[in-house]
Amino acid sequence: MFFRLKARAGYWLARRLFHWSWFVRQPRGWKWLEGQFARMANLGDVGAQSFYGHILTFRGVGLGAREEGIRLLRLAALGGDGKAAYQVGVIYLSGSPSKAPDPAEAARFWTIAAKAGHPLAQIKLQALDSPDSTH
Repeated sequence: MFFRLKARAGYWLARRLFHWSWFVRQPRGWKWLEGQFARMANLGDVGAQSFYGHILTFRGVGLGAREEGIRLLRLAALGGDGKAAYQVGVIYLSGSPSKAPDPAEAARFWTIAAKAGHPLAQIKLQALDSPDSTH
């Protein structure tokens, strides 16, 4: 109980400090922020998984960071986070060097995003279903 409360407080503070660019540019500051984000994401908080997953996927350094980011985004998407589900759909449709594009998985995650109210998910689903769509 105390551990979760401490983790929530640290995460709350880290989210506020994240907007202070001078703090984020400090190596020790960034390391502390990442620790707070990772701890909360590992505790299963869907919002933290989505937030940290986006950071790692698009700003992380190295393939390992990107893969961890995508893993966290998938977890958040399956937990009902619309933004994460939309992004996972985009990732599946674009593919990667090691994986071919997968329109069926993209549609699966865009359906989750649409149910969560993401404004672009329904448009992506319609474009994917149209016979003249070019992926």
